[in-house]
Amino acid sequence: MSMNLVTLLYLVASVCFIQALKGLSHPTTSIRGNLFGMVGMTIAVLTTAALIVKLAGSGLGLAWVLLGLVIGGGYGAWRAKTVEMTKMPELVAFFHSMIGLAAVLIAGATVTEPWAFGIAEHPVNGVGGAIPGGNRIELALGAFIGAVTFSGSVIAWGKLSGSSKFRLFQGTPVVFPGQHLLNLALGLAAVFFIFGFWHSQSSMDFVLVCLLGLIIGVTLIIPIGGADMPVVVSMLNSYSGWAAAGIGFSLNNSALIIAGSLVGASGAILSYIMCKAMNRSFFSVILGGFGGEAVTASAGAQEQRPVKTGSSDDVAFMLSNADSVIIVPGYGLAVARAQHAVKELVDKLTERGIDVKYAIHPVAGRMPGHMNVLLAEAEVPYDQVFEMEDINGEFGQADVAIILGANDVVNPAALQKGTAIYGMPILEAYKARSVIVNKRSMAAGYAGLDNELFYMDKTMMVFGDAKKVVEDIAKAIE
Repeated sequence: MSMNLVTLLYLVASVCFIQALKGLSHPTTSIRGNLFGMVGMTIAVLTTAALIVKLAGSGLGLAWVLLGLVIGGGYGAWRAKTVEMTKMPELVAFFHSMIGLAAVLIAGATVTEPWAFGIAEHPVNGVGGAIPGGNRIELALGAFIGAVTFSGSVIAWGKLSGSSKFRLFQGTPVVFPGQHLLNLALGLAAVFFIFGFWHSQSSMDFVLVCLLGLIIGVTLIIPIGGADMPVVVSMLNSYSGWAAAGIGFSLNNSALIIAGSLVGASGAILSYIMCKAMNRSFFSVILGGFGGEAVTASAGAQEQRPVKTGSSDDVAFMLSNADSVIIVPGYGLAVARAQHAVKELVDKLTERGIDVKYAIHPVAGRMPGHMNVLLAEAEVPYDQVFEMEDINGEFGQADVAIILGANDVVNPAALQKGTAIYGMPILEAYKARSVIVNKRSMAAGYAGLDNELFYMDKTMMVFGDAKKVVEDIAKAIE
């Protein structure tokens, strides 16, 4: 296999990656986008395998690669097949951490034996083996960003995990005095040692860069509250892409450069969109710790206030007499796995001539697009699903708004100065003529705030598991 053919195949794979990203931008083309991504990755993997055989002159190196593919691919396939939809955010955070760790390990191997990667001559009698200055910077930056991605994703996974073992990291941010000064000092130290590695190619400087990246990943993410986790997941996705691109430059691998750049750029754009949806500063996200102090100040004991409660029969009566209904899904719907039950309920309402729409907030759930994935799994028609900016103007004309397990994204506290989510755009469910809220309890949302929507005269609370409540509503309508 000639290098010209390798370059051509990598180019074809890169075009497939671009088409995949384009296809994934809309639900109706997402299947085609996934197919492009799989084809592109297959071409890239097979080309790399052939290149390994060409450069190594034997199949030994390829055997190690195949072993890694079997173990990693097998585990990935098993996890993708068995993961619950409620655990998808944790799985995404775990995958991000593995990409970051891979970048660190590849950079470390390149620094240890640069001649094996074709960026330096093999040392003879102590002469040679020097890595070009530009490659040193690329390796140091790639390893640093990869280390930040790895440790930051581990913390994000802990915050998203439902296991009691990680309660320290959940919901409430871990803040401490001078945390931003500490991050600044760590960042400057990292810059210093990156310069040192560029100047002297010292292995100690490289190790210190990696260690500082691991520490900064923790100190950046641990002060961020649980309500901001969707933005963090998106941000770490971007970091993982830039880490891969940095290593791609060092290895002169065009496919890795393009794929990493696509992931990094798309993740950054998505992070910006998430920031707008939560009224956060994009630079605050990059620096870490955004929203932490506000959440801490707002959290605490919730005031005990009376609410109007009802049953599934009451909801069925209201829905049967409505002309228009808007459903707002939230994380509680995911926990209860109620998406299929909701689809069946909507089908019954549609048969009665009732107009039903779904309203999706950009940060509903615990990762970007979480609710869209749930509804797609239940085969909800795309023309019934509307994003926040498209549906907010219709709440005022809706007869009934049904909130299923959502909290912060419909909380009018976002309109009140001084609250942790002030300025965050919300779904304006409070404008509907009647509001039905299904929750397991009156517990606060991930931001730790009480929700004034629950106490409005027009609101009826229906407590219980979302799936059972929705199934009971559907039976009552029959």
